[in-house]
Amino acid sequence: MSAYDYDLFTIGGGSGGVRASRFAAQHGARVAIAESQYLGGTCVNVGCIPKKLMSYGAHFHEDFSDAVGYGWQPGQPGFDWATLIAAKDKEIARLNGVYRKLLDGAGVKVIDGFAVIEDAHTVRVGEQRFSAEHILIATGGQPSVPNFPGSVHAITSDGFFRLPALPARTVVMGGGYIAVELASILNGLGSQVTLVYRGKQLLRTMDAELGVFLAAEMQKKGMQILFETTIAGIEQSAGGKTVILDDGRRIEADCVLLATGRDANTAQLGLGNAGVATKDNGAIVVNEQFATNVPSIHAIGDVIDRIALTPVALAEGMAVAGRLFNKAARSVSYDNVPTAVFSHPNVATVGLSEEQARKKFTGLRIFKSEFKPLKHTLSGNPERTFMKLVVDAASDKVLGVHMVGAEAGEIMQGFAVALQCGATKAQFDATIGIHPTAAEEFVTMRTPV
Repeated sequence: MSAYDYDLFTIGGGSGGVRASRFAAQHGARVAIAESQYLGGTCVNVGCIPKKLMSYGAHFHEDFSDAVGYGWQPGQPGFDWATLIAAKDKEIARLNGVYRKLLDGAGVKVIDGFAVIEDAHTVRVGEQRFSAEHILIATGGQPSVPNFPGSVHAITSDGFFRLPALPARTVVMGGGYIAVELASILNGLGSQVTLVYRGKQLLRTMDAELGVFLAAEMQKKGMQILFETTIAGIEQSAGGKTVILDDGRRIEADCVLLATGRDANTAQLGLGNAGVATKDNGAIVVNEQFATNVPSIHAIGDVIDRIALTPVALAEGMAVAGRLFNKAARSVSYDNVPTAVFSHPNVATVGLSEEQARKKFTGLRIFKSEFKPLKHTLSGNPERTFMKLVVDAASDKVLGVHMVGAEAGEIMQGFAVALQCGATKAQFDATIGIHPTAAEEFVTMRTPV
């Protein structure tokens, strides 16, 4: 008989925590999971799912316009923010219920409340204490808020999903995934958007040409982008907000959205009580098996600050559950992790950027293509598509695949499999394309630039 109440106690009911808990229970472990907000974590509630639903909604204004070139007469469409938000909230509530049902079905005890670690084997939730042989921290991240005068008058990405109405004028601060996605949604739904970014190009962690191309396309859609600029302050008045830039310019806005990154959600978890080591940014330090310096305590997902993507957290959760309760030494590779940005247009990438590849390989062949998609030859929409391949000249191995354009994420998933299998450019060339599609361009590029 175990001396502990549970074999595994998971703190955090997001994607990674739920996956680890379910699989651990299926391996025969006695499992409990504590969540203080909502099951599904950031992705389901204030991230991937609501963001993409709203991105779909924001695309329709272009669809109506595009339809005219094909003979349709759609009339004057109108948009109602409240209808979109209510539909989004209904779907999120359904998914919350699905997560709870999955946990119940696996035999995982769900404890609603904020969990605090008291020592290497003890967790307190409210007035209750639970002992566990293993503790898994999967508390994710939270929006970081820059400290400048008037920053309290701004909202973060969490607040974006709770806006009571569509703001007429919005200033978005940031240049990463979240900033370009939410700016695109607001712009598509009819807000006048100004994107303020301290850097020289968007999406700085990706291939440089993606960010440059995306910015040009976003500007075509009426968005103003101010590079090498930041917000120095915000003044609130009865008529709205005045955003003061670091160069002295002032912008009037109804909403200011800060999308400048996310921090590991470790505050008040009691990590110090057990002596769990953290980085300077608050992220938990783990080894390749996701164990902390305290052998009984483990961590996965955004809280360890590796790759903040839901599928990565799922893989990490399965690895922990398998190692602890199924004697499976499953590792997680961070090579060739595909990702998509649901901006307008979409961006997707897998493998090495050109900049990363040049640091690792002595010779490269670069293939690029930019074109007007077939759909827009009749629609009149000026949006263009960009594609790029990064190839090792010595081995002919494809190192990176990059795209800006419609359905880039859907297209990139298949090419991620190819890179995972070590595909060469010759194998790309030998693959027959599906015509007419945008995706076929990746297997028909023949001349390096």
